[in-house]
Amino acid sequence: MDAWVDVRKLVRAGDVTGTIRTVTELDAAGRKAVAAELPAYVTGESRVAGWESWNRQLTPLVLAGVVCLGGPAAVTSWLFRREFRWWHEAEAAERVFGLLGDRPVAWRADLARRMCARLRVPELLRWGLAARLVRETGVEPPGDDAFMVGWLRELCSAPVADDPLFAAYAGRIFEIDALAETDLWQVVETVVRLVDAGRLDRVAVLDAVVGRLLRDGPGALVPLAGLHDRLDPDIDEAYARADDYVRLLPAGPVAVADLALAQLRRLEEAGRLEEELFAEAMRALAFRPEKKLLRAAMSWAGDAVLRDAGRTGTVLEALALIFAQDTLALQDRAVRLAVKLAPGAGQEAREAVREAAAELPDELRERVSAAFGGGIAAAQAPAALPLIVPSVPSMPPPIASPGELVQALTALRWAQDVHVFERLLAGLAEWSHRAPDELREALQPWWHPLHPVAYGHYGSEIHENLIEAVNRTFFAFAAPEHSRSLTLAASGMRRRPASPGPLDRLYLRRAMELLTPFEEGTGYPILLATPTTGTGHLDPATLLDRLELLEAEGVQALPADLAQALLRLPRTFTELEVERAGRLTSEAGRECATWMRNGGLTDPPVNMSVRRWRRYYQTGWHLLQAEPETPDGLPEEIRAVFEVRSGHSYTLTWWPLALPAHRELAAAHLAGYLPSSMGSSDGQTRALAVLAHGDGPLGLATAYALACGMSHEKTGERVAATDAFLTLAARGEVPARELGKAVTDLVTQEFIRLNRVVSVLDDATQAGAHEAVWAVITHVLPGLLPKEGERPRAGAADLLAAGARAARIAGARADLPEVAAVAARKGSSRLVLEARRLIGIAGALPQKSTT
Repeated sequence: MDAWVDVRKLVRAGDVTGTIRTVTELDAAGRKAVAAELPAYVTGESRVAGWESWNRQLTPLVLAGVVCLGGPAAVTSWLFRREFRWWHEAEAAERVFGLLGDRPVAWRADLARRMCARLRVPELLRWGLAARLVRETGVEPPGDDAFMVGWLRELCSAPVADDPLFAAYAGRIFEIDALAETDLWQVVETVVRLVDAGRLDRVAVLDAVVGRLLRDGPGALVPLAGLHDRLDPDIDEAYARADDYVRLLPAGPVAVADLALAQLRRLEEAGRLEEELFAEAMRALAFRPEKKLLRAAMSWAGDAVLRDAGRTGTVLEALALIFAQDTLALQDRAVRLAVKLAPGAGQEAREAVREAAAELPDELRERVSAAFGGGIAAAQAPAALPLIVPSVPSMPPPIASPGELVQALTALRWAQDVHVFERLLAGLAEWSHRAPDELREALQPWWHPLHPVAYGHYGSEIHENLIEAVNRTFFAFAAPEHSRSLTLAASGMRRRPASPGPLDRLYLRRAMELLTPFEEGTGYPILLATPTTGTGHLDPATLLDRLELLEAEGVQALPADLAQALLRLPRTFTELEVERAGRLTSEAGRECATWMRNGGLTDPPVNMSVRRWRRYYQTGWHLLQAEPETPDGLPEEIRAVFEVRSGHSYTLTWWPLALPAHRELAAAHLAGYLPSSMGSSDGQTRALAVLAHGDGPLGLATAYALACGMSHEKTGERVAATDAFLTLAARGEVPARELGKAVTDLVTQEFIRLNRVVSVLDDATQAGAHEAVWAVITHVLPGLLPKEGERPRAGAADLLAAGARAARIAGARADLPEVAAVAARKGSSRLVLEARRLIGIAGALPQKSTT
């Protein structure tokens, strides 16, 4: 223990030299004693030490473990401890190897192999140490992806002269599965440099690049397409790989398909592309959704037919496939080329064109019909998919034992869903009442020893978030005397909430108000507000059971718990429930009875506005402001939920479950916070899908919140907005007029992007919500189509196209004067063409003016 005391003092002082001197002078018993103390010290100190203090201790701690720990397995585990994540190994590498120098070669070789097996991308912590051990011990270079990625990074940035690893890995660069974890553009430059220097064979690299592009398919790495072009294959080399280039066309990224198309066109122009490959390439390109590739394909097809009229049938069959592309400009170009080639069409190609033309808009179909024998009738509108009301989310089961409760608490991480929070608090209330001694015993290893940081206490500040609040509540029950000390110390400390949102504060108050009964030893036998359904609703009969239990136990209901319980009740109550509530005698029981008798919370109207803020160093940003009217006579805890703010929170998915019967009020809170998440991938738009499962009327707040989700920057995040729209559509609850107003307002003020909103509407149409989509679009078109002389805004043509798709499936007709005005304009811009298509489907063209 004396040895450990000395080492600990040196470590805490950050004394690297003193630590090395002390541990190297220890005998075997002393080193063993220090080794036994190190793990527990690291675990505890890393939790409580400040950043500067912990950073200062890292190097002496690591070096002490390297010396005192015995086997290669122990040293490997020590070097890869998560507490050492931020240790800068490069600064102490020479010291590490100096300390390892006395170990036998076989021991160091074993350490090298074990360290290599522990490497993980993308961080590659300890790669430098592992690589040096591999080189110095001469062990076989490992085939692990992580090690090879590290080598490639090193090769690109600071290559080692006469590196023994080069011979092992140079020919395998493009076989590395984790190649994307490198700086690929730098890899390209490095490979080109090595090819130019003669250290890599150019043809072998070309084969490897094409092989890797084929292997990765849709996930092919785009920089490798640039490398392919830098290798500049000649015509013979391109001919040898013609099959591969055709195979790259169907699914590769646009840049990869581009390179393949360029090589195939080059071969065709030189007369060296076989007809079978030409036909396969045309078919592959015709199925691509990218406009750029389709335009290039039609350009190539037109030129190829001029060079060889025998290709007419192949080209026409490809054009027939392009007819199915739902973009008027592409369809128009394909029709023009098909009409031009009609005289040379064979019977098979002619039938393919006629069949595909039935799906074209009227004007284009008539042109094809006139050129290909007439009589092509319009196809029937596609059958609508049935809209299915999604099932209500289910509740997780209650916690069945103190051991399970502690296990769930130990697994608590930020930020889990609200059901984890509810399940933990409900389990604490239940098992602290049913088996208090057993629960305290189970919690002992969880909290001991006391580390105030785990409960948000940082010096003179308390950081408040929901996870730390849960921990603090459990600690109050597990160690009430220590908890009282923390509570007393907190009285003069500044509090820093993680989120100022009123609904977050309601959850926080519900957890923190449990401290007093636990610290005083009175307890709280059951939570009133624990929901009974996955939507957050609370069954009235269950709440009455809980209130009766509190009255029987002589326990007063906690204010935030009661307020949340009332807000989770449904919108209507039976006479039996109201009568039963009236028999309650406690203050909480009387408040519940009044709530039920009055029909719960009145739905407030919500006013929405957009504010633009500017600062001298920023061009400006937008803020959504929701202003719900607060009803009179509400308890203080419930009145607080009407204090709507704007900001950022990572728990938006919790909020609809706090107000499951009052969606518009919950949406008012979401509308103020969603704008700050519209560029992130933190999953906060999922709150919209949760909101849709609730009850209560919907209005402008819901519309503005949904519009924000529909315009999220990330495609994956917009999926949640689509899910919310589909749920509302299946229930017949889409607020079409309000959503039209919200989209128009937010697009006009450049708050959201129209093309993103349209993508959600299109997805909803394909999923069967065409009628709801059409209803929304009819309210959006008047405000977003350009007036005469105005420049069309981005996405306006997409909006018209989305309207045409929805209207066709729905069989809708409507008076569309703004669309008709655009359709009547001269020219063939996409906007005008799409307006004409929509009028042809859902309206009527106005009479042309004779003046």
